[in-house]
Amino acid sequence: MMISARGRYALRMMVDVARYQGDGHVALKDIAARQQISQKYLEQIIPALNSAGFLTAVRGQQGGYRLTRSPGEYSLGEILRAAEGELSSVTCLDSHREPCARQADCDALPVWRELNRIIADYLDSVTLQNVLDQQIPETTIMTQE
Repeated sequence: MMISARGRYALRMMVDVARYQGDGHVALKDIAARQQISQKYLEQIIPALNSAGFLTAVRGQQGGYRLTRSPGEYSLGEILRAAEGELSSVTCLDSHREPCARQADCDALPVWRELNRIIADYLDSVTLQNVLDQQIPETTIMTQE
């Protein structure tokens, strides 16, 4: 699976807002400058984050963005899904596509389903607060012996 620039930038934006919101709002131009991302590109990502209810916006001189919840209440998985849509490792598991004609006979399908589960579980276990604190949970994959 490849996370697109849109997903990576959405995550960087959310981390930046979480880090700098303090008691006020974070200006988009400041996020763009700190993250070295075009302000116009961020403007294209904001509607998805707003639709998901992740940000509140205030216009004007003291305007900007802030999180609607505390950083510990946002998982990276939900942020990436808001920005990217589904996070499927293979197109045949993407619910927005036509079902693969070979699904019934695909011996590899259980592998792809488990990979998707592991990725989703991991991304859903990491919060913005974990990123801010640089305390990223480790994952252990249990193997059957």
